[in-house]
Amino acid sequence: MTAPSTEQTLRLVRWLPATPEAVFAAWTNADSLQTWMCPDPVHKTTAELDVRVGGCFRIVMCHGEHETVHTGVYREIQPPERLVFTWVSTTIRHHTTLVTVELRPLDEGTELILTHEGFPDVDAATQHDNGWQSIAAKLETYLYQGA
Repeated sequence: MTAPSTEQTLRLVRWLPATPEAVFAAWTNADSLQTWMCPDPVHKTTAELDVRVGGCFRIVMCHGEHETVHTGVYREIQPPERLVFTWVSTTIRHHTTLVTVELRPLDEGTELILTHEGFPDVDAATQHDNGWQSIAAKLETYLYQGA
């Protein structure tokens, strides 16, 4: 469904079973985000969010005895339709990338369009594509459960 392009950008499009307001809230609440931002094989995620333009976040994903730290800065916040932030992690060798989350209302749900751009290479984009696919599936399950 998604594939990294030669420009090291990936795009994910998915229908979610909630209003744009509920999906936006899931992205901007640390307790919520810790529940669903756990791509396989991550077993635990912790998150600290300062959701304001210029605010920072820190997300730590634990898998086995290994931790992956993701940090970034919120660049644009337009509830409930758009969230833009930088994304830096050890998996991309601390290279700064950009994530744009767009939410569009649909009948009985929301269309999520996630664009992640600026990867240092195709391998990093592919790895993140797999992670975002897993994360989107867990977000869908979280929303189905009535979050």
